[in-house]
Amino acid sequence: MTGAVLIGGLGIAAPAAAQVSTQPAAASVTTMSAGRLGASVGGLLGLVGVIIGGLALARPGGRLGTGHLGAFVALAAGLIAMALGGLVVVTSDSGIGTGNGRGGAYVALVVGLIALVVGGLALARPRRAD
Repeated sequence: MTGAVLIGGLGIAAPAAAQVSTQPAAASVTTMSAGRLGASVGGLLGLVGVIIGGLALARPGGRLGTGHLGAFVALAAGLIAMALGGLVVVTSDSGIGTGNGRGGAYVALVVGLIALVVGGLALARPRRAD
């Protein structure tokens, strides 16, 4: 009789213990997880795309990454930033503030989209006839 009570007691306690262990743990502030790294790289790449696209839009005939080359670089950087941000959002297993990079991934998506728009505007701008 006591064996049945012990087995029944363990049977009830086992699912509760399994449920607690499946919840993701928050990462430490100093831990650089793969999600944080991917979101950071995506955000920085998007920021570079916005800067180069802005230069291409402001000085269409200048040097150093401006003009059509700058527009293409901004488009490529924005596209890669959005791809990295989307990858981190899709693979993140918990919400913002847990250290998995989801907040940074949303920032990378927005900055990448801005880089795409600025690069597209710079590419669509007509050339001046000299």
